[in-house]
Amino acid sequence: MVTAQRLPASLTPLDAALAAVLRNLAPVQPIELPPAEALRCIAAEMPALRAYPPHDVAVGDGWAMRANDLVGASSYAPLPLAALPVWVEAGAAMPDGTDCVVDADAVDSSGPLAQVLAEAIPGQGVRRAGSDIAIGRAVIAAGEPLLPRGLLLARAAGLDLLRVRRPRLRIVNTSNGQLTAQLIADTAQFAGTEIVCAEVAPDVTAIANALAADGCDLIVTIGGTGVGRNDAAVNALAARGTLIAHGIALQPGRTTAVGRVDATPVVALPGAPDQAFAAWWAIALPLLDRLSVRHPRKTLALPLERKIASGVGIAEIVLLTRQDGSWATLAIGDLSLDAISRAEGLLIVPGASEGFAAGTVVDAYILRE
Repeated sequence: MVTAQRLPASLTPLDAALAAVLRNLAPVQPIELPPAEALRCIAAEMPALRAYPPHDVAVGDGWAMRANDLVGASSYAPLPLAALPVWVEAGAAMPDGTDCVVDADAVDSSGPLAQVLAEAIPGQGVRRAGSDIAIGRAVIAAGEPLLPRGLLLARAAGLDLLRVRRPRLRIVNTSNGQLTAQLIADTAQFAGTEIVCAEVAPDVTAIANALAADGCDLIVTIGGTGVGRNDAAVNALAARGTLIAHGIALQPGRTTAVGRVDATPVVALPGAPDQAFAAWWAIALPLLDRLSVRHPRKTLALPLERKIASGVGIAEIVLLTRQDGSWATLAIGDLSLDAISRAEGLLIVPGASEGFAAGTVVDAYILRE
């Protein structure tokens, strides 16, 4: 007979649960990926770049010349040339001895001698060597996510491989909750993880068999954390590994559980999208950030438009949007799907706090990068 899951008489404080599952968690080792696969991954230490462009190049099509040779030239006092200058296309290397590019109509070649009809200054129409990428520059600082603009530098510098940290995440969906599972998978992919997904029946044996720690750095289960007849994720975690806490003082998300299978942390998320979203931000993302050595996530400090009231003893998730230079509250504790989709900021009110008065400046995590 399967023992029903039960929540403990008292909930574990969020800070205590997070500290316990973070304890002794080592970062993953850097790997090398081509730029096409490194998007959103967290940069590890990388070699310094070479200068780009490696030599002076023409910005546009025109005549490559030396500016000092054109002093005084104008349409009223054309400067005759012994020979036509070199024509260059945009992006071409500048010929030796030249330092500017003049427009096609600045040289008149209709007569027996070509004539220059305008002056130029050194560097006109030229992109200097190293002007796009200075020698010694890093693609991106270690600990930052690789975004398209960082990959632009890497490709321009000719890097075939980039050193990154990409935690391997196993998502085990135990309740056929496709909406929540897809939300977590999409969010995890955006966080720069390598994802393996599994669908299992909502029973202890099937879930426990899916909690294999080999080949992954973090396991997230979805659904089955409550006390219903088909809820078995927490019992499976206890059977397969170590259950650290079930029942977190977090709203929404109080049925979340954390534990380990061998040395691999496990976060058992509730099946409801809002509860899973809250527990993901409060617990799973800090674990991924530790594994990838990511720098602290971006926050934005703004005053609150209105008071936020919170019950002592429960950490509460608040969704915010920017309005006239302030944070306006979209939802507290009870998060609708509409509020989740519209939110620009996320604030975790600590369990020891009763909330914040109107006008208090708070740092909220940025949800839209």
